[in-house]
Amino acid sequence: MSTPPSLGLYLHIPFCVKKCDYCDFYSVTDAALMDAYTDALVREIRLYGEKATGYVTDTVYLGGGTPSYLGDARLCRILRAVRKHFSLAENAEITIECNPESTDRRLLEALHTCGANRLSFGVQAAHDDELRRIGRIHDFAKAKNAVLLAHEHGFSNISLDLMYGLPGQTQDMFLDSLAQCLALQPTHLSCYGLKLEPMTEMGREAPVLPDDDAQADTYLAMCGELRRHGFEHYEISNFALPGFRSRHNSRYWDLSEYIGLGPGAHSLFDGRRFAFPRDITAFIDGTAAVRNEEEVPDFERQNEYLMLRLRTSDGVDLRDLEKRYHVDPAPYEAVFRALAKPGLTEQNGTRWHLTDAGFLVSNSIINMITDAASR
Repeated sequence: MSTPPSLGLYLHIPFCVKKCDYCDFYSVTDAALMDAYTDALVREIRLYGEKATGYVTDTVYLGGGTPSYLGDARLCRILRAVRKHFSLAENAEITIECNPESTDRRLLEALHTCGANRLSFGVQAAHDDELRRIGRIHDFAKAKNAVLLAHEHGFSNISLDLMYGLPGQTQDMFLDSLAQCLALQPTHLSCYGLKLEPMTEMGREAPVLPDDDAQADTYLAMCGELRRHGFEHYEISNFALPGFRSRHNSRYWDLSEYIGLGPGAHSLFDGRRFAFPRDITAFIDGTAAVRNEEEVPDFERQNEYLMLRLRTSDGVDLRDLEKRYHVDPAPYEAVFRALAKPGLTEQNGTRWHLTDAGFLVSNSIINMITDAASR
């Protein structure tokens, strides 16, 4: 008997108390829409659950926005709908993104009861002046309390988000934030450099950030510190204790199938890519027809495979590349070998991956690798 294919499910919760000054994700602040949005999301869960018959869903991820702001009753209703309409694996990873200011005992008790088993907290920094500078509405005391409460309520898989390259931030300041977060005993850390998008409040303000060399030094120091604490650097911005990699996000990096529901959510399902428009009103009233629905050509899929796999420490297995896309791996291997001399790539059998130094210039390396296909 053949094993049914697996599937990931992403559910976008677009509500925030206040939009952060650097954020360009789709979100709204009108809490009056929460009930109608929950109704609409449950409707789409039912519809897409019918389309996913024959699949086993082994990862569910509620992201945002601020899912914890939606409240325990609505979140549990959504999780119950997922269990009802999708075939959920017994060991499914179910992640909820939480912000410290909207996390309390009642929420954590409800989420644990409803089957959530992984929490991702948007901490970003351990210094209150830095948090205020980027428009966060919590202080570090609230973040610390939320994480400790999560441990107390039985959550053993906890991820924390941190940012480096903030205005006025030194390497020592970031490493102090990292140390204070490590003291909270997370199993996973996502550490991102601040990118200023032009349409955000901070993008329009254009504050001075640490220069590229300073950010590179901070990144390499961070990688070393996390390695010393037993964390695997398994993707450019992601670090996990053994056994605690984000299974859901890993689906994106190996081109596994997933369905995304909610305004702005993307899917790769049944060989096709599609997305909902960034319009909560249209999503609620059912007129948000998915857009960009198209079959993914093999050449595009091949380049996407290379781009995504090179973001990870597992890298690209040239044998797997040849088997998937029927291509000659020799041109790729030649580039990998050339990049190994300055310490940007490493080989492990038929597998090549970027080093920490390679991750710093990953965009340039990925362009070199994908260009090799057209020669």
